[in-house]
Amino acid sequence: MSDAPHLADPDHNPSFTKAIFSGDIREDLIFPFPEPPAADKEAARAILDSFRSWAKDTVDARKHDHDGKFTDETRAGMAALGLMGLNIPEAYGGFGASARVFNRVFAEVGATDPALAVYFGAHQSIGCKGITLFGTEAQKRTHLPKCASGETIAAFCLTEPGSGSDAQAMRSTAVPAADGSHYVLNGEKIWISNAGYAGLFTVFAKAPVEVDGKTKQRVTAFIVDAHAPGVSLGQIERKMGIKASDTRTVTFENVRVPIGDRLGDVGSGFKIALEILNSGRLGLAAASTRGTRIMMRHALEHARQRKQFGRPIGSFEMIQRKVAAAAIDCYASDAAWMVTAAMVDRGGIDFSLETACCKIFASELASRTAQDTLQIAGGIGYSKEYPYEQFVRDARINMIFEGTNEILRALVALSALQQPGERLKALGEAFKNPLQSLGAIGSYIAGRAKRQLVKPEFTTVHPALRNEAEQVAEVIHALALAVESLLMAHGKEIIEKQFHQERLANAAIDIYLSVCTLARASAALETAAGDEAKAAPDLDCARLFVAAAARRSRRAVRALSRNQDARLKSVAERALASGSLCPELTIDG
Repeated sequence: MSDAPHLADPDHNPSFTKAIFSGDIREDLIFPFPEPPAADKEAARAILDSFRSWAKDTVDARKHDHDGKFTDETRAGMAALGLMGLNIPEAYGGFGASARVFNRVFAEVGATDPALAVYFGAHQSIGCKGITLFGTEAQKRTHLPKCASGETIAAFCLTEPGSGSDAQAMRSTAVPAADGSHYVLNGEKIWISNAGYAGLFTVFAKAPVEVDGKTKQRVTAFIVDAHAPGVSLGQIERKMGIKASDTRTVTFENVRVPIGDRLGDVGSGFKIALEILNSGRLGLAAASTRGTRIMMRHALEHARQRKQFGRPIGSFEMIQRKVAAAAIDCYASDAAWMVTAAMVDRGGIDFSLETACCKIFASELASRTAQDTLQIAGGIGYSKEYPYEQFVRDARINMIFEGTNEILRALVALSALQQPGERLKALGEAFKNPLQSLGAIGSYIAGRAKRQLVKPEFTTVHPALRNEAEQVAEVIHALALAVESLLMAHGKEIIEKQFHQERLANAAIDIYLSVCTLARASAALETAAGDEAKAAPDLDCARLFVAAAARRSRRAVRALSRNQDARLKSVAERALASGSLCPELTIDG
C-alpha cells in the first residue's frame, strides 16, 4: 500500500502518448502487463468482499435515483467500511491504497450505483486529493484524518458560470488582508458535487502575485471551511442522471481564509487543478468500464431468456454484434486503466495524457453500452420498471465530468504536439543562421530521412500477436510523419485546427488502447505457455480490437491531409448564423 506522491512532471518524466507523436514506442512504460503485487490482490479482495456484502443489503440504486438522495445508512456505511479514506495515506488515518486497488474499488462502487461513485470520488479523487498531493504537513495532519474517517466530506470547487473548461477565465478572487493573516475570498462556483455534504472545499480563485515587477492575478488553491461565515449553498440541481449525488452552486462572500490554508504557492492553482484531475479521471475510466460489464450482464440475461421466432434473441447476429463490440472494448479499456494505474504507482512517469485517453474511451464505451442494452431489452428498456433507462441517464454524465471529452481531446493533441513542435522551432532558428548551424540542420535532415524509412517496431509483444503489433507500429509511423507535415503546414495556427486535433487525439487513444491490449494479451499467452487455445478469450478480444482500432487510426491520419473540413465548416457556420440546421423542404413553402 503506497502513499508516495505520484506527480507527473512533463519536462522530465517520460510519456508513452507524447512519444508516439515523434514515432517512438516506449514499450518499457507498458510492458510487461502489470501483475498486481500479492498485497494489492489481498487488499482488493478483502475490500471488494466487504463492500459487496454490505451493498447487497444496503445500496438500492433505483431508490436513490427515485428519491434523489442517499439514505443516512448508506453514507454511514461507506465511512464505517473505511472507504472514505481508501487512498489517503496511512500516516493520516487512511488505508493508503495503491492506484490499482483504489481504482478497482472505485469501479465496483460505480458499477453498483453511479451516484454513490460520485459521492465517493468527489470526496477522495478530487475533493481532498489536493491536500494529499500538495498540502503542508500541518495541513495534512489537520484535515486528512477527518476526511479519512468520513467525519469530513470534501468537495472540489473549480467551475464557474463563466469558466468551465477555461479555468484561466475564472472570476473568483482571493485578496490578501493588509496584515497578511488571511485572504478574503469572493466568487461563485457551480456544479459542485458533494456540496451539501461537504465540510471542506478545495477552492480555486485568482490571487495577486508579483511577476517581473508587475502585479498579476494568478489562479491559486485554497482549503476552505464549508461552514465558514460567508459560504452559502444553492438548491440541489435537478439532474438527468446520478440524481442522488448532491450537486449545487456554492457562493463565497467575503469569506476569511487563513493564510495557512492556502494550498501550494500563489499562482500554482492551475497546475494543482490539473494534477488533481489527472488522477480523478482514472477512477471515472475504471467505473465506466466496470459499469459496462454490469449493464451488459442484464442485457445478456435478457437475450438468453427472451424468445422471438422460436429462439432466444441472443442467437441473432445483430444482437451478438452488440455483445461482442462491448466485450472487445471492455477488454481493451480494462487493460488501459490497469496499465495507467501501474504508471501512477511506479511514479516518475507523465501519465497525464494516458488518464485522459482512458477517460475518453471508457466514458464513451459506457454511454454506448447503455444505449445498446436498452435496445436489446426492446420496449421494456424504455420503462422505468426496469434498470435500462437509468443506465442511459447515469452513464451520460461521464463524457462531461472532469473535463469534457472534447476538451480532453484537445489536451491530448496539443500536449503531444509540443515535443515535435519544439524540434521544428529549433530547426527554424537554425535556418536563420545556416552557416553556423549546419550540424543541427544536417542532423535534422538525417533524422527525418531515417524516420521516413525506418518504422518503429515492438520487441516485447508475444510472437502470436506479431501481425497486430505490426499494424500498430505502422500507424505510429504514419502518425509521426503526418504530425511533422501538419506542423510545417500550420505552425502555431494548429491551436485553431480542432478538426485536426480531434483526429490526432482519436488516433492516439486507439494506439494507446491497442498497445495496452497487446500487453494484456501477451501476458495471457505467457500464462498459457503459448497455448493459443487456452488464451483464446484474450486473443479473440485483442485481435478484434487492434484490427478495428488500426482501421480507425489509419482513417484519422489520412484525413489530416485529405478531408472536407472547409465544407464541414461552411455547413456549421451557415447553421450557426441562420439558426436553421439545413435547407428546408420545398413543401414547407
